Amino acid sequence: MDRLGGVSGTSVMASLGPRSTSQFRNPFGRRPWMEQSGAAAAAPGAKGLKGIVAGGITGGIEICITFPTEYVKTQLQLDEKGATKQYNGIMDCVKKTVKTNGVLGLYRGLSVLLYGSIPKSAVRFGAFESLKGRLMDHNGQLSTSGKLLAGLGAGVAEAILAVTPMETVKVKFINDQRSGTPKYKGFFHGVGMIVRQEGLSGVYKGLTATILKQGSNQAIRFYVMESLKDVYKGDDPHKPVPKMVVGAFGAVAGAASVFGNTPIDVVKTRMQGLEASKYKNTMDCAVQIWKNEGPLAFYKGTVPRLSRVCLDVAITFMIYDSFMDLFNKFWR
Repeated sequence: MDRLGGVSGTSVMASLGPRSTSQFRNPFGRRPWMEQSGAAAAAPGAKGLKGIVAGGITGGIEICITFPTEYVKTQLQLDEKGATKQYNGIMDCVKKTVKTNGVLGLYRGLSVLLYGSIPKSAVRFGAFESLKGRLMDHNGQLSTSGKLLAGLGAGVAEAILAVTPMETVKVKFINDQRSGTPKYKGFFHGVGMIVRQEGLSGVYKGLTATILKQGSNQAIRFYVMESLKDVYKGDDPHKPVPKMVVGAFGAVAGAASVFGNTPIDVVKTRMQGLEASKYKNTMDCAVQIWKNEGPLAFYKGTVPRLSRVCLDVAITFMIYDSFMDLFNKFWR
């Protein structure tokens, strides 16, 4: 009996016999609070931590492989019509860059992305695994809305915590190289100059566009990836997916995200460039691009971005799945 004269929860459970509490379900099909407060509730946090570590390692490896395509994509997106136009396409951009700055010129700004890719990937996969753990049903499956929501949440988290400052600095570094007299001597020197001249908000240019881009990016990618894995597994949710198949699924997911949100990526790039001050806000940037350059300008850099993103997402998911498999064996 408890202090108020009622029957305690322990007495009730004892009177029901030795059956495990895990056998009981409430009318809505959910686990009782006693079970949720234990291992089940801890699972999302544990998965999130594994996702953070695996994602961070994945991000560092991936960006070293794919950076030159990111460099070319950014240069083409910054290239406006008229007298200031510098490049006639992908190969022209590569040739002129190599001729002027050598092969290492294609890696201009790599340090910026390397410093940012590790936390970006860590936040993305950590957030996704945490949200996935909370949105899965009792069979460990995600619904269509669950896949989209988990991906969207991962994208928004990485946009705010890592991508916006990293992308802003990267674009300014690449944009700086286009001028006759580059002023940034290195990562920390460049960041210091940006903060001194524009304040902390100087590295948060294009936040709205970046949230839209990353949110839609990851919603599309994780939805496609998880859906393709479900199709491959069929009726066996524990069926392993070969890493080469994961890579192929990743390429498809990457292509879907490129065609879905390149216009947002173009606006984001313009908002983060050195000439961003001529735009009042994200919407004004989009309107000016439409009026001055036409609708096709929203798909500038699509081909180099497509090649980069397909390779990027394929490699990322293959590396990430490999580390998660390893962690699941040895990190209980």
